[in-house]
Amino acid sequence: MAPPTPASASPAPESSPVPDPSPAQPVSSHRKLRIALLGNPNTGKTTLFNRLCGLRAKTANFPGTTTDARFGRWVPHPETPLEVIDLPGLYRLNLDLPESRVCRHALSGEGLFRAPDAVVVVVDTTNLSRNLHLVAELLNYRLPTVVALNMVDLAQRRGLTVDAQRLSQKLGCPVVPMVARTGAGVLELGEAVRRVLREPAAGIRGLEISGLEASDLDVSGFDAPGLEGPHPTLPDCEDSHALAAWADGVVSASIGGGEAVGGAGDTVTERLDQAFTHPLVGLLVFIGVMAGMFWILFELATVPMDLIEATFEHLGGWIEGTLPAGPVRELLVDGVVAGVAGTVVFLPQICLLFFLISLLEDTGYLGRAAFVMDRLLCRFGLPGQAFVPLLSSHACALPGIMATKLIPDRKDRLATILVAPFMSCSARLPVYVLLTTLLFRERPMLAGLAFAGCYLLGATAALLSAFVARRTVLKGRSRPMVLELPSYKMPSLRSALFTAFDQGVGFLRKAGTFILGICIVMWWLSAYPQSPPPESAVELRQEASQLLESAPEPAPEEIQAQVQELRDEAAFEEAQYSQRYSFAGRLGRTFEPALAPLGYDWQLTVGVLTSFLAREVFVSTMAVLLVGDEDLDVEDSGVIERIRTARRDDGSPLFTPATSASLLVFFVLAMQCLPTLAVTRRETDSWKWTVVQLAYMTGLAYVCAFLTYHGLHLLGIP
Repeated sequence: MAPPTPASASPAPESSPVPDPSPAQPVSSHRKLRIALLGNPNTGKTTLFNRLCGLRAKTANFPGTTTDARFGRWVPHPETPLEVIDLPGLYRLNLDLPESRVCRHALSGEGLFRAPDAVVVVVDTTNLSRNLHLVAELLNYRLPTVVALNMVDLAQRRGLTVDAQRLSQKLGCPVVPMVARTGAGVLELGEAVRRVLREPAAGIRGLEISGLEASDLDVSGFDAPGLEGPHPTLPDCEDSHALAAWADGVVSASIGGGEAVGGAGDTVTERLDQAFTHPLVGLLVFIGVMAGMFWILFELATVPMDLIEATFEHLGGWIEGTLPAGPVRELLVDGVVAGVAGTVVFLPQICLLFFLISLLEDTGYLGRAAFVMDRLLCRFGLPGQAFVPLLSSHACALPGIMATKLIPDRKDRLATILVAPFMSCSARLPVYVLLTTLLFRERPMLAGLAFAGCYLLGATAALLSAFVARRTVLKGRSRPMVLELPSYKMPSLRSALFTAFDQGVGFLRKAGTFILGICIVMWWLSAYPQSPPPESAVELRQEASQLLESAPEPAPEEIQAQVQELRDEAAFEEAQYSQRYSFAGRLGRTFEPALAPLGYDWQLTVGVLTSFLAREVFVSTMAVLLVGDEDLDVEDSGVIERIRTARRDDGSPLFTPATSASLLVFFVLAMQCLPTLAVTRRETDSWKWTVVQLAYMTGLAYVCAFLTYHGLHLLGIP
């Protein structure tokens, strides 16, 4: 269906109130025009922002996921470049909530904001009545306004007919039907925005609502500076009823086929919701979905991982054959290539994980998962609003902790900040993939279950820790969360691909800067000071030479095999001796007694210590430390295989099942991220809670890793 042309609207009466002190006027051409993009959560506002500006801002089906304003550039016409500000999703402007305050300040031009020249408000066609409450408040700002009537395709599938022209007449501003996900109606939206910019009166109207004074929609009195303020302010019941009656009247006059809403289409939705939000079935479905996602993660990422390993192996061989022997070649091959390869090899899993999560989010399922988890959170003393920060922490704990600004109660907020780093972030993925691969080699189903178990263990630790905190140092009752379930939709492959691409680029950027620097430092620490070969290695090489000299020409295969075995053993002892007396070896041996009860030798101790800078550095550190180990009796000498076959000083395997499991538990629970500690200090404004977070998480990780290692030994697992 082609979107109908928006109808024009008559100017508002002169008696209409003007909350904004500066009425809209035709703007001058010497400054960039600004368009504010607003809307309720789940209306596709950020999807439209990405479509207009060519950006890929993160979308989420939860209210208040961010209180930040994002900017982009939109060129609906070569002569009209526009600056678009994507404001947080909100339900009402007159609430004392962070997202409402940000939007009010942006519309009024307060603080760092400049007042927009026009407003585009995105509404959900299938839920228009509720969306019109926000539209009513916006229209009384007397800013040129265009209503983007999104998701008209879903409305049509539900049997609804939309009269955009009639709706435009009722609201007194242009209304543009569109589908932000596919881009339908974007050109018409651009024309409507250009029109209201040329003729501001075409998009301005103060509403006259029966039973509601215009001053009741005036939100200017609620603008308190900063993010601290009184308790949320709700409209009076009478005002809400009057506004709801007006919205229902507008919908009745412009939307047809309402009887279809309660038909068979919604019956399917209701049945799905009954399953997905059931206390038991919903939780089982959530666990099953996560386990299936992680199984796909291991099953599909094998081929690209092998290609990446082969590429870096070829690159290292090319450098060895091109550059002369010396420190520069060793730095590039053993430090840069081996170290970066140890991290980049896990790029396919990271991209695939965020691709799958984006698809789940687009379908609307994660909103149901949020409902199930909200019921669970309250039992452990966390507020319903904690779900968004905890979910965000699965990508990175930094935005998760910063998102706790949305939690009104101080104790609720502190409890969420303290436990958010338990949620498995993307930085842990390389470590999880490595250790689960070592534990369950060539068994992707078990590896996927173990991977999902890491996420479950982190979440369980967060909930139990919150339960203890809310009954000891942070006593109090948590608040439930009011959550609107989004409609079910077909996921956008384009959006999911962009999300995966962005996460991959961010990961590579970190691998090419911070991790590269760590690799260079670790190579230097492991290569210097250089030590002469030990006497045992010299004797082995002499024995190999004598054996070869005494053999007839050509030497029999048995003699050649013995010679090669002696040389391999000599190379192994040289590498171990060199590492043992390097700076890295000395550092590891100094702290080895503290971590020896967990099954870690000095090499793993170095990896654990460096990972406190950033968790994913562990894999690169191990790749750099173990690259000198030439005792590999395998054809494949890729990064994972090299690590898997690493040896301790006594020649025993380094990564035994008990040690790998102990490491896995330690990395799930330990606080190994300096930037997270810095954000905790900033958000709590106290070193006390920062030290508590570090000490508690590290202590819990140590105890659980100890129990895992020795418990497996008691069960007969080495």
